[in-house]
Amino acid sequence: MRTISIVLQPENKMPLGNYDLAPSIRLDGMPCWGGWEAVATELRVRLSQIDGANVYVSVECYAGVHAVEIISALAPGIAATHVVDTERTCFKSEAEIDALCAPDLGGDDPIFGRLTRLVIADFLDATKMRTAQAEARRHAGIVLLVGPGASLVVDDWLSEEGGRPRVVHVYADMPRWEGQLRQRRDEVANLGVRNHTLKASLQYKRAFFIDWRVCDKLKRAQFGAWDYYVDTVVPGHPKMISGAAFAEAMKHATTRPFRFTPFFDPGPWGGQWMREQFGLADGPPNYAWCFDCVPEENSLVFDVDGHSVEMPGMNLVLHEPERLMGAPVFGRMGAEFPIRTDFLDTMGGGNLSFQVHPTVDFAWEHFGLRYTQDESYYLLDAGDDAVVYLGLKEDADPKAMMDDLRVAQANPDRPFPDERHVARFPAKKHDHFLIPAGTVHCSGANSMVLEISHTPYIFTFKMWDWGRLGLDGLPRPINVDRGEQVIDWRRRESWVRDNLVNQIEPVAEGEGWREERTGLYASEMLETRRHWFTGVVPHDTQQVSVHVMNLVEGAEAVIESPTGAFEPFTMHYAETVCIPAAVGAYTVRPTGAAAGRECATLRVSVRVS
Repeated sequence: MRTISIVLQPENKMPLGNYDLAPSIRLDGMPCWGGWEAVATELRVRLSQIDGANVYVSVECYAGVHAVEIISALAPGIAATHVVDTERTCFKSEAEIDALCAPDLGGDDPIFGRLTRLVIADFLDATKMRTAQAEARRHAGIVLLVGPGASLVVDDWLSEEGGRPRVVHVYADMPRWEGQLRQRRDEVANLGVRNHTLKASLQYKRAFFIDWRVCDKLKRAQFGAWDYYVDTVVPGHPKMISGAAFAEAMKHATTRPFRFTPFFDPGPWGGQWMREQFGLADGPPNYAWCFDCVPEENSLVFDVDGHSVEMPGMNLVLHEPERLMGAPVFGRMGAEFPIRTDFLDTMGGGNLSFQVHPTVDFAWEHFGLRYTQDESYYLLDAGDDAVVYLGLKEDADPKAMMDDLRVAQANPDRPFPDERHVARFPAKKHDHFLIPAGTVHCSGANSMVLEISHTPYIFTFKMWDWGRLGLDGLPRPINVDRGEQVIDWRRRESWVRDNLVNQIEPVAEGEGWREERTGLYASEMLETRRHWFTGVVPHDTQQVSVHVMNLVEGAEAVIESPTGAFEPFTMHYAETVCIPAAVGAYTVRPTGAAAGRECATLRVSVRVS
């Protein structure tokens, strides 16, 4: 039995600030069908317009969607004469799928694998599909296919029958964060296998390297083919919009500033700052981190016809990559969002794990990544004793340090003597520490960090975790050997001080504002600019790069279009806002309680020249 089962939905607590826990984008003029009865009614209307002895409804499912719920609701709701559960009927055997996935899973490694090149068709069994097709033909009327690969199965069948347009395509979707919560609750299995009770971290690993990649490839290829899109986040309460409404929502989101829906999670080092500042729910012992602009993990919510339609933020990246990120960034990165911002809360908590990120060469060779996790720490808040561990002591000896790390890992009573090897710097509010790949680092206790990074998610090599256990009561995975291979031993204390700590340069100023460059390091793709302002600050994406902006000082500010191209957007303290490249020119000014007071934003973009 697992020891962790936490649903981290903020509720029933008054925040100290105005941080919006449930941001959304309004989409006007589009219908939405809420609940299975309304969904079934709309599908029946659509089916009544199709002639033929056999009519097909294909419900393509993202990994983790409850196919059983869909079948239970829609089979009677649309009077289906036959039902095909694709994972049970058309997939290869579990043994075959395990063998198929094994090369990408890295053997017994608890964290790391390789981003898969598999596609959903690799999971399907041609013989089983022919058998299922023959069985379906015996039932005149409506044939319902549900599950991953359903769209491929039905399209294959229709090609055998002459390709007549007798199918309604539905996509049932769910954000990855919801999938992770279902993994923790033993509710779902990985693609094509029945491993519900597998340790949640291993389910996540397989989903990260295989399931989500496979489903996203199919999703992107089929955007224009959907008749309907269904949000399945809340069990028993789906929300369905048309395929045309989905496409309109994606385009609409790129015309204005918006926020992804943040989520929060506890950790062994977590603190209390976010709980108090954002009004988060009591229950978890702490809140260690928050993802506030990570499309791979965060949701995007649209208000449609009185309903909240929640979907993966990655839908926008995959559907509108050029308008969202800018043509130069899309040309360089492909449909991968380049900027990740998250919060790391150690206020009243402990040190982050001592770690290092892989170099680009290492990431490509071992994980199939074209880039690596360069990052930085911006201090939103800090206690008097706050420090950041960054780089090495001038006299640090590589062999001695690695020996000490291995001894500490093998002997809990002999902690790693970080003071011998690792440089540390006092940290105060608004300090900015740059952390290019290969630099050893971690934030100390009593800090509230806005972490800004290039986007490779889980590729961090923890080398020391201060002798503590995870929330599950087990040691957290440590990667001393991998860390040793990527540490840049040239990054000593004096070099770090001169190149990575508060590299702040004035850039420009105007009436009521001044602009500073705060990073990042020359080898990093990201650029950060801080603006201090009491008046109106001009900004412009120039349609070159997406901007990600955080209000780091002041209660609230308003983002406006000089031409009225979008409605004014109010951002509150610590909120992270995405401004798509397609927006172009915009302005920011203090508003509300912040009017007349000096505020500050930190803006992140991608260097394109």
